[in-house]
Amino acid sequence: MTGDYGQTRLSDGSCFEAACRLFDGANSLDPNLEIVEGIARPRELIYAERLTDWVLKLRPGASEELRLAARCQHLCRWMIARSSYPMTRSGYLKWREDLKKFHAEKAGEILRAVGYPEETVARVQTLNLKKNFPQDPDSRVLEDALCLVFLEYQFAELAAKTADDKMINALQKSWNKMTPAAREHAMKLNLGPKEKSLLERALAQTEDR
Repeated sequence: MTGDYGQTRLSDGSCFEAACRLFDGANSLDPNLEIVEGIARPRELIYAERLTDWVLKLRPGASEELRLAARCQHLCRWMIARSSYPMTRSGYLKWREDLKKFHAEKAGEILRAVGYPEETVARVQTLNLKKNFPQDPDSRVLEDALCLVFLEYQFAELAAKTADDKMINALQKSWNKMTPAAREHAMKLNLGPKEKSLLERALAQTEDR
């Protein structure tokens, strides 16, 4: 790309489309499949689509960098297995931290390959790494979207294999990170009886403190 690349990107969106195609292509290699409407699809590809959808619901005019960050937030996540770290709290935290860096590095490679300038790469990586949260408005939108994807699509599966007290603690932590707007969306989700009960208990305990 030439020195006037930034202007070209804003006018035709070709780099954005190319980056999203490569992000989706990479996530399409996920060997872990999820059944959606009767069709088995790569889990991380579905996740990227869901996260993007929530970002755009929360902020229809989301910046290009925020939309890119949503599309690559869990890029190639399966490549670093949880089982490769000690099954302890510290091992879990180290895994999560290493994942964030891995996603940011992979995203940076793709963004540079399609011609994005370093300032855009750095901005997307900052969002991937959740730096400047909660002061950064875009990081708040992304975090809200992450929490809403969890509540809508992952909550039930995790609740089925997790002790109620641990689940309630996780819900409280997520709720505390969410903005009022995201909480309104969360309360309108079509949750199952058990999940709805757990959320109500989590919120009741939060109010009691």
